[in-house]
Amino acid sequence: MREWPEKIEIEPLSGLKKRQLTIPGSKSITNRALILAALAHGEVCLRGALWSEDTLVMVEAMRKLGVELSVEQEPEESSNRIFKVQGLGERRPLGGSFSHPLEIYIANSGTSARFLMAFLCASAGGWYRLVGTERMSERPQRELFQALRQLGYTIIAEREGFLPAVLGSEGPLKGGSCTVSQEESSQFASALLLSAERGQWQVEISGKEAGYLWMTRELLSVFPRGGGVFEIEPDASSGSYFYGANVWAQGYPENKPVSVLRWPSTGWQPDEAFPHYLPLPSVLSRENDLGDSIMTAIVLATQGESPVKFTELGRLRVQECERVKALRTELSRCGARVEEEGDTLTVYPSRLHGAEIETYNDHRMAFCFSLLGLGVAGMVIKNPKCAEKSFPSFFEKLDLLKA
Repeated sequence: MREWPEKIEIEPLSGLKKRQLTIPGSKSITNRALILAALAHGEVCLRGALWSEDTLVMVEAMRKLGVELSVEQEPEESSNRIFKVQGLGERRPLGGSFSHPLEIYIANSGTSARFLMAFLCASAGGWYRLVGTERMSERPQRELFQALRQLGYTIIAEREGFLPAVLGSEGPLKGGSCTVSQEESSQFASALLLSAERGQWQVEISGKEAGYLWMTRELLSVFPRGGGVFEIEPDASSGSYFYGANVWAQGYPENKPVSVLRWPSTGWQPDEAFPHYLPLPSVLSRENDLGDSIMTAIVLATQGESPVKFTELGRLRVQECERVKALRTELSRCGARVEEEGDTLTVYPSRLHGAEIETYNDHRMAFCFSLLGLGVAGMVIKNPKCAEKSFPSFFEKLDLLKA
């Protein structure tokens, strides 16, 4: 990874010309595909895979577990790689003993932590200790812990419901059933479904199924688990910032000069719908309309003609940072009028001014407020290094809009 300054000031656009950009592969699909590739019977080639902090965490974990995995640069996109993974088939990954568990570092990657927990239990390789950043130790895991315990596995957490934790079993376990809720995160259910065939689990999911769980089900239906090639589509959440840049175009919303090559059309990613919500409607839901790109919409609402209400934002509170509070705080710092009530934010059209933006080590905070900086002078992004989590080339892509 590159050397980063402590802060970056975003230069406002003097105009916005027609641009069609490539963006990196989907982080959500890449980490799901790595789990399925490791469980495959044969070699799987993953093309268009994202190369970022979160996927590097997963790659390093797989290698530590004894999974053969090679990485090659993809020529068309600097933040993409080609992964060649030799699936374990019926073989067990490397593991430790109860007294000396194999330690796996998962940084602040929610998908890595949750998907690996289920994978390690189903694969019965031994005992493991998962540990991450300070923020990772604050993110909820209780639902997944409870489901894995229902299946017969041992989970010993230093603080119940959170990582770090030791997990495993004394011997291979097969079969069993569990129930898991999606109230806090759909990643718990996705983790169990990805490894359910290996563990011979019956997984019952309570509550309304979220968009990212649909992604998991669809991926399971088409993935070449006997070996083969799998193409990973571009990340719609990452693409939302560039479609969002169109708000600074002369003649917007009729004129939208910026677009993304090979925009996903499978319906797997909730944020695939983002371009259709520009200009923004009066109400948007995190649960029913958009995924992570609702953060993009929240900052863009300051540039609209009427207030926008963003509802069902509860899941944003338990992600890389407390995102509801962070968005309200930083938008207010820029002069925006934002009202918070329960898990709803109402954002009013506002005349903004530049400010130093605290990113809370959250990549999406950095991306969203950089987008505002394209039209608001004096916007300074602190800790731009957090871009490495999902989109290392983000600031280089942003510069392409100024050419």
